[in-house]
Amino acid sequence: MLVTFRAIVCVLVAFALAAGSAINSRAFAADDVAKADAAIEARPAASEAELKYWLENMVRYHGFSVEETAAATGLSLGEVQKNLKAFTIQPESQKGRDSLLLLPWPSGRHPRIGFLEGAILPQRETKVSIFTPWGDHDYVVVDVPEAVWSNLGLTYLAHTHIPTVFDKQGKTLKKLEWNRHADGTLDIERVLPNGIRFGAVVRPKIDHVQMELWLKNGTPELLTDLRVQNCVMLKSASGFNVQTNDNKQSEGPYAIARSANGNRWIITAWEPLHRAWYNDRCPCLHSDPEFPDCKPGQTVRLKGWLSFYEGNDIGSELKRISVSRSE
Repeated sequence: MLVTFRAIVCVLVAFALAAGSAINSRAFAADDVAKADAAIEARPAASEAELKYWLENMVRYHGFSVEETAAATGLSLGEVQKNLKAFTIQPESQKGRDSLLLLPWPSGRHPRIGFLEGAILPQRETKVSIFTPWGDHDYVVVDVPEAVWSNLGLTYLAHTHIPTVFDKQGKTLKKLEWNRHADGTLDIERVLPNGIRFGAVVRPKIDHVQMELWLKNGTPELLTDLRVQNCVMLKSASGFNVQTNDNKQSEGPYAIARSANGNRWIITAWEPLHRAWYNDRCPCLHSDPEFPDCKPGQTVRLKGWLSFYEGNDIGSELKRISVSRSE
C-alpha cells in the first residue's frame, strides 16, 4: 500500500511538471508533502538503545519539536514526551566544540524551505547534518548523493520527483541507515536492482568534513556519463537561508555561500567537477562531480569537502583549503 502510494505520488508530480503545471504541482506539494513524509518516511526505532540515540539526535542536537520528533519516529506526541523524560533528553547548545559535529539527518523536518514539489519523500539514508560553529542548532543538510545519472538515465534519486530507471520498471529500493563509527564517521552502501553498487563515507575533522563517493559497476556493460548531484541545503543555517543566489559564488570546484552579515562562509567542493551551481528556492549549493567511465567490475571514486570560514579574505581561505586537500 505504501509503495503504491509512493509510486502514485511520483507519477502525479512528474505528470504535472511535464505538463508545465508548476502552480498545480506546488499546491499538491504544499498539501501533501508533510503527510507523505509522516506516513512513509517515519522510522520506528528497532530497540530501546536506538530510540534513545535518535531522540538525542533529534532533540538534543537538532532541536526538534515534539511534533517533528513524532513525525520522524512514528511515535505519538505522548510517547515522545514520555521517552524524552525517561531518557532525560532536552535541547542543548552545540557551540564551542573542538571539532565539527556530524550526524545522520533524522527526517521529520523537511531539509528545504522551498521547491518542495521537487523533493517529496526525502530519503534520510543519503543525508547527513553538519553543524556550523555559530549557532546552537544551526546545521546544513548534505545530500550525498542526491542523484546519480548514467548512460542508462536517472539511475538513483534521493527523493520523489522524476522517475528513475527503476521506478519505471516498478522496482523499489529498501530503506537503509548510515553505519555509525566511534570517531563520528558515517558510511553507507546501496545495491541497485541491476547490480550497480555505490556508497558514501563522511568523516568529521577539526575544521572540515571529508567526503567520498564510490561506485562499482556490477553490470556486464560499460557505464558512462556518470554525473552526480550532491546538494548542500541551507534551510537550518542561520544567516544563509534567504532564498537568493546573490550570496553565492563559485571558483574552480568550490561552491560558496556568504552569510547575511558578510563575514561567514560555507564552502563545499567535489572533484573531478562537472559543474557548480545553486538553487535559490531551496536554497542550496552544488559542487557536482562526475565519475570516470566505469568498466564491468571496476570501482571508481570521488572526493569531497565541506568547511566553514569566518573572515573577510575568502580568496586566501580557498588557497589554504586547496593546499590542505592536496597534502
